[in-house]
Amino acid sequence: MRKFKFTLIAFMAAMMALSFTACSDDDPEPNPNPDPEVNEDNYHFDLFVTVDKHGGMSSKNTTIVHSVNSLAAEQGVITVKREGSELGDYSMETISKGKYYYQIPATNDRFVKYQIKNNAVQVIAERPFKTNSYKVRAYTHAWIDDNTLIIMSTNGGKDQVIYTKLNAKDLTILDEGTLNIPDPTNWTKLTSSGILTYRKSDNRLYYFYYWKEKAGLTVASEQEPNFHTAIINPVTMEVEKDIKSPVEGEMAGSAYGELMQNCVMYDEADNLYLACFHEEASGIEKGMLLRIKVGATEFDTSYNGYQNADGKLMTVQYLGNNKALVYARNDKAPISDKAAAAGIKKPTAIDAFSHYYTVIDLATGTKTRLSYDGKEIGYSGGRFSQRSVIFNNKAYIGVNTEEDANAVIYIYDIKTGNVEKGAEVDGRFYFDMIRVIEND
Repeated sequence: MRKFKFTLIAFMAAMMALSFTACSDDDPEPNPNPDPEVNEDNYHFDLFVTVDKHGGMSSKNTTIVHSVNSLAAEQGVITVKREGSELGDYSMETISKGKYYYQIPATNDRFVKYQIKNNAVQVIAERPFKTNSYKVRAYTHAWIDDNTLIIMSTNGGKDQVIYTKLNAKDLTILDEGTLNIPDPTNWTKLTSSGILTYRKSDNRLYYFYYWKEKAGLTVASEQEPNFHTAIINPVTMEVEKDIKSPVEGEMAGSAYGELMQNCVMYDEADNLYLACFHEEASGIEKGMLLRIKVGATEFDTSYNGYQNADGKLMTVQYLGNNKALVYARNDKAPISDKAAAAGIKKPTAIDAFSHYYTVIDLATGTKTRLSYDGKEIGYSGGRFSQRSVIFNNKAYIGVNTEEDANAVIYIYDIKTGNVEKGAEVDGRFYFDMIRVIEND
């Protein structure tokens, strides 16, 4: 985990003062109808749960996938069965689009396109590695269009960034190579995956990364204090510009890409937002939400969309109308006697009940904690999770509090802001991820 002294105090003070004094000309216009209604009968939800403890991010615990057509309250408690639904060599951290999943399995030898049907994995296409090779969980990705997928990661020596461009239909390798990022100074190893995203308005890839002194976990003195943004032409894969971040910190999810957690989002105007954090002298990992305005390639130095953070920013998802759903951690959340007896000693532990959902106004910085029936919803366990998904003008938000016997899914209506209680997920398992998948 990064630990460093935050040196740009004057800069951040100015940034905090200027961030929300007025709405920017680049703020998207309010949209009373965020997205057209879709036929929900054409989609289903895949729920990923693990056995014994929370999974994700190199966990060796068994992962089970359970498919359901609805998460409404009428479903009651969704009971999970193990028969035929265990992922085996396939990781929870995966890419999904339309009807299909895409990933590199634990064998670390090929790209795989598959479906989960009848709660079992069914392979659609496979493609062995050619020149560049990758490892399970340790890569990032971006879609250039509906049929072109780019996989990116560091090489085995952690000193180069490699990429492979795939035809998503049959996983034909269209192109592969090495990014021409600048040579480092005083650093020798790269972060494992970095974060890759494609912005349609300028037809460019944005790759966020940083250098370190050694591979694996490092402290601040062993890392570059400021991360990089490489702006890439998606046709030639040439790096056109490489820029250092205006503040010290790192991107959320930098080791594992966005295979599980959403760290990048776009608003209606195509402004790009990136979840980040830095660790203060107090030890708090303070979240930040940085922005690259549409038409620009560098971060807006006057903007931090997540002010007065009480801990790390885990995930961000755009809701529409200048609002975003955030999964964050309170680094000073209390530890109950029950949690302490179970071995959870501090709020920054992976399984600690210190994580919560809040809706932020991107123009004003206002945060509204997710509430139901007039009461704030309690802290959830599970740092490495993505239990929320945006679908058909609603946010489905999974919460597993210390008090509830089962995980509970709350349904947030994006148009009205109303929250209703949905289905529950069998509390004998640890609910870690949800995806919306198109039916055949």
